[in-house]
Amino acid sequence: QVQLVESGGGLVQPGGSLSLSCIASGRISSINAMGWYRQAPGKQRELVATTTRDGTTNYADFVKGRFTISRDNGKNTVYLQMNSLKPEDTAVYYCNGRARPMGSAREYDYWGQGTQVTVSS
Repeated sequence: QVQLVESGGGLVQPGGSLSLSCIASGRISSINAMGWYRQAPGKQRELVATTTRDGTTNYADFVKGRFTISRDNGKNTVYLQMNSLKPEDTAVYYCNGRARPMGSAREYDYWGQGTQVTVSS
């Protein structure tokens, strides 16, 4: 199976920065797209940013110019650098990866357990 584990969340003041990491492990044959989603209390989970294996990125409008997604294919890791954080960025951030497990011809979506990001003074 494939596991995704996030790290790097925490409490930060408005205007501050945080960096999230997500490592994929397990019996992985290949990983295609990886990305970050978030879910605030009482709201649906929403896309934050994604990146393909070749580095093509996509951002939600509300993070453009503030967040940067990157990945290290050799380490099966995706990162999210978050700058100029706002209180409305407060949410649980989830890592997502579309991967093909060893021995499988199909790709599946995998999710991490989530990491809390709180932006507050």
